[in-house]
Amino acid sequence: MTTSTEEPIARLTRWLRQRPNSIEFWELVLTDERLVWCYVGQSYRSMLLRADMGERDRAILEDSRLEDLEALAEQNFAIPLEALESIRHVEGTRFRRARLELEWSEADLEDTRYGGQMTLVSTSEADPQEDVVAALTEDSRLEHVDIELDTPRWSLL
Repeated sequence: MTTSTEEPIARLTRWLRQRPNSIEFWELVLTDERLVWCYVGQSYRSMLLRADMGERDRAILEDSRLEDLEALAEQNFAIPLEALESIRHVEGTRFRRARLELEWSEADLEDTRYGGQMTLVSTSEADPQEDVVAALTEDSRLEHVDIELDTPRWSLL
């Protein structure tokens, strides 16, 4: 349950989840109460059908109130801030896109999804967002969350 006093902390934008036959586009909104996963579209892996279909839904998300985010799409869900365990940002390289790995405890959640973890990959239009994740390490509300910035050992990988 959210309240009108909920304050945004960060927005992680332009991430995707790779599926066997499709690509799902996600936006993450971190508040002082929860992490909201916002589904903004899907595209197919076929080169002929591939496109980022999330632009319209990203604009709707941008104009929405925090308490309305979960209701914008059936796939949207939220994790209470207390359940969030780790955020790991892996810097992109010349040949690999940046990754965002998140883990959360599902013990006290009614609606469990994705087994308490999800790895997202940045879209080609995304900013690296390392600075956004780095700023989270300084936020006292996230002291219980293991936040890590990782740089691949080999710059070509």
